[in-house]
Amino acid sequence: MAESDTQDNNSLRRILKEYKTIAVVGLSSNWNRPSRFAAKYMKGHGYNIIPVNPSQNEILGEICYPSLLDIPEPVDIVDIFRRAQDVLPIVEDAITIGAKVIWMQLGVINQEAADRARQSGLQVVMDRCVKIEHGRLFGGINYLGVNRRLISSKKL
Repeated sequence: MAESDTQDNNSLRRILKEYKTIAVVGLSSNWNRPSRFAAKYMKGHGYNIIPVNPSQNEILGEICYPSLLDIPEPVDIVDIFRRAQDVLPIVEDAITIGAKVIWMQLGVINQEAADRARQSGLQVVMDRCVKIEHGRLFGGINYLGVNRRLISSKKL
């Protein structure tokens, strides 16, 4: 699939309707991190959230796994909250476990990883927030808000 094939509203809506199990790679236990906001929002909207973080045992009441390869159930979407240079090995693991979609969060852009995922038949969404897109496409943008002034790129 070409990039534009999964970035348009109809494709994003289809992905979010069809796939309900999301492995969140880089999910933080810190309450004010973007990964936590996104995962909590999606969990609150009926998605099965599987945290992936090697330094945690549990996040959001869910068992946390050290890697995608350790997850004992099928995964639909691999939502990546990691630096762009760390994405390719995650994509390789997603291919191995049979994931359907690679979702790289806002600011995460890795064309090589996206191409590799597409070559293996995965759909790719890049540089988009799953929470924002869900809210925008399904009318939940006011639920928990988008800009509550709790998330900032500025160091405090």
